[in-house]
Amino acid sequence: MVKKGEQNRMNKSELIDAIAKETKLSKKDAGAALGAFTDVVTKELKKKGKVQLVGFGTFETTKRAARTGKNPQTGAALKIPAATVPKFKAGKALKDVVNGAKKK
Repeated sequence: MVKKGEQNRMNKSELIDAIAKETKLSKKDAGAALGAFTDVVTKELKKKGKVQLVGFGTFETTKRAARTGKNPQTGAALKIPAATVPKFKAGKALKDVVNGAKKK
């Protein structure tokens, strides 16, 4: 039972179990497939590339400008350097399913 204020969460081993059940693969093969997927996406993002899964979403990188932050304990200003960060943008079909539209 989910406690008040908590969200349903699926960890990696639960995701592997779900993939294995959906695809009739062994857990070992499902884990290998998931590992390969994350490795390929990671390598592509490291090259500043983009991985687009039509209907599901797009994995890409975006540049975050340097900015000034504040140490929450001392209040002192500190410089946060510019960075390239990974980003996921959900596709229309995924958004529709999450928002209650029926899958076609």
